[in-house]
This record gives sequence, structure tokens and C-alpha cells, in this order.
Amino acid sequence: RNGEGKILAVNQNGDSWSLPKGQIEPGEDALTAARREITEESGITNLTLIKPLSSYQRYRIGKGGVGEDKTTLVTIHMFLFRTSQSNLAPHDSENPEARWVVPDDVPSLLTHPRDKQFFEEIKFEI
Repeated sequence: RNGEGKILAVNQNGDSWSLPKGQIEPGEDALTAARREITEESGITNLTLIKPLSSYQRYRIGKGGVGEDKTTLVTIHMFLFRTSQSNLAPHDSENPEARWVVPDDVPSLLTHPRDKQFFEEIKFEI
């Protein structure tokens, strides 16, 4: 979240929206991967960890941002960070846009139903 209490959301492949996330690379732990993915997907480098949230599982979003790709079940580890940076400049071509969103609007923006459900479950912790 930023200093205004807004939450970072990222566009994936131009057709779906999620909270920042990605794969854990060899040699990384979940926290290191989260920091790297946030930087790649938003350009934010000034991150202060507030707390780990929790993790959940879901299938990947289907092609074109529709449905689910049931061939790949992923575990998503979520962390709450604070940043003083407000300008967003994604570095990752697969995530062409990032935006700050007021918490009440986050669920309606997120594409995957499980992402929406997770955010509803943790929104009072943030």
C-alpha cells in the first residue's frame, strides 16, 4: 500500500488484473520473490515489509483473461508492504500497466474469483 492507503494492482498480458505476484525463482524464498515481482511489475523499489499475510491456491487465469487454466495449480504467498513511491513504471512487458486502487474498489478490479475472495478475507488486515 502507499501513503494514501491505496493498494497496488497490476495488469497481466493486457487482459486481466491481479495483485502483484509471480514465480519464485531458484534460490529465492517467497519474500524475496515478492519484492522482485513488485519491482518488475510496478517499478517500485522502496518497499518496507509490514507483515506476511497468508497464502492460497488457485489455477492460472485462462487465455484472454477468461476462465481458468486447470493445467496449472499455483500457490500464491502474499505480503503487505508499505512504500512512499507513488509513480508506477512497470518493467515487465507481460504486465504493461499498474495502478493504485482504493481498497473498496480492489475486488471489482481483480479478474480471478479466488483473488477477489482472498482480498475480501484480508482487506481488514491492511
